[in-house]
Amino acid sequence: MKDGIRIRPIGMSESEVQGYYSGLCNRTIWPLFHDAIRSPQIEHRWWEPFVSVNARFAEATAKEARKQDVVWVHDFHLPLAPAMVRSLRPGARIGFFLHIPFPAPELFRWLPWREALLRGMLGADLVGMQTIDDAENFVRVCLRLGLAERSEEGLLFEGREVLVGAYPISIDTGAFEGHGQSERTLKSAARLRERMSSRRTILLGVDRLDYTKGIEARLRAFEMLLRSRAMSAKECVLVQIAVPSREHLPDYAQTRTQVEQAVGRINGEFAEPGLIPVHYFRRSFLPEALAAYYRAADVMLVTPLRDGMNLVAKEYVAVRTDEGGALVLSEFAGASRELTQAHLINPHDVESMAGVMLAATREGAAEARSRMSAMRDVVRRHDVYRWADEFLRMLQS
Repeated sequence: MKDGIRIRPIGMSESEVQGYYSGLCNRTIWPLFHDAIRSPQIEHRWWEPFVSVNARFAEATAKEARKQDVVWVHDFHLPLAPAMVRSLRPGARIGFFLHIPFPAPELFRWLPWREALLRGMLGADLVGMQTIDDAENFVRVCLRLGLAERSEEGLLFEGREVLVGAYPISIDTGAFEGHGQSERTLKSAARLRERMSSRRTILLGVDRLDYTKGIEARLRAFEMLLRSRAMSAKECVLVQIAVPSREHLPDYAQTRTQVEQAVGRINGEFAEPGLIPVHYFRRSFLPEALAAYYRAADVMLVTPLRDGMNLVAKEYVAVRTDEGGALVLSEFAGASRELTQAHLINPHDVESMAGVMLAATREGAAEARSRMSAMRDVVRRHDVYRWADEFLRMLQS
């Protein structure tokens, strides 16, 4: 029991972890759903443990759920579970929410198990996605494969309507605002600025160390600014927080190597006595500590190559109760659909990204406050509680 919620653990063997989680989830589905930024691996031996683990979650859910209960299944690890739960608890109202992007039909059809995945998700009464584009991609692939027919609010599948919609996830805005206003955060932010020289412009990146996050491209854009002398180590500093993630997988190990080589190259070429251009932290930070970096940063860089939402962008906006700072945001992050006042960039165009980063550092105070105020209104109105309420209300309607 935690915070009044009863938690039931589901065990997995080592071989299941390798096939289900490290294999199909993270080496097939994850890269494919992120626009095949890395080539997905297709290994049929991973399918059996994937089915087995989904079934185990469904069976445990069915044991806990009563006939008319609401069941909410989350993310790409459990796409088969909605249909499995329905077969065991036909009276339940079942929702499925995908936290990552849903790919275009042309990419999704790479999967040998495409129909099985879709049928699993269509077992839900409501399928929620991060963006309208994701929802439409899901509808399109179901129609193209002849599994369902279009209805007014979603799809007709096996004699019932499956609602499909966009429900962009958010954060606990109030909690992050609290962190941003606390005396401890403000003092920590002031100390950070002092240590890096208060006159320098601080650019900040906070990401999992994942190849989808575009960290290496961001570093190349910063390097381009230094090489062109549009910026110098005396004028600016880039702080990159990289949270370790799935480092036992080859693509993630390679990403770490590429990022750390880029940091070393930039610091080796552009550092000046007492002034390092890139401060790199490969570790996790508690939300309270992270809030100090958000308050200290003049420019927040959220530049993923592809992302379902990216909550870091919303956290930064929520913490900036002073309405200071600027957000540079990838147009390929779901958050760009809501935070339209950010400085939007194409992370695949490094030269253009460098130009937008430079413009953000030189933006006038009044314009910056206007942008941040508009984004804060969005994040305040659409917090995580409203997200959950809207999804559950639609599911139970």
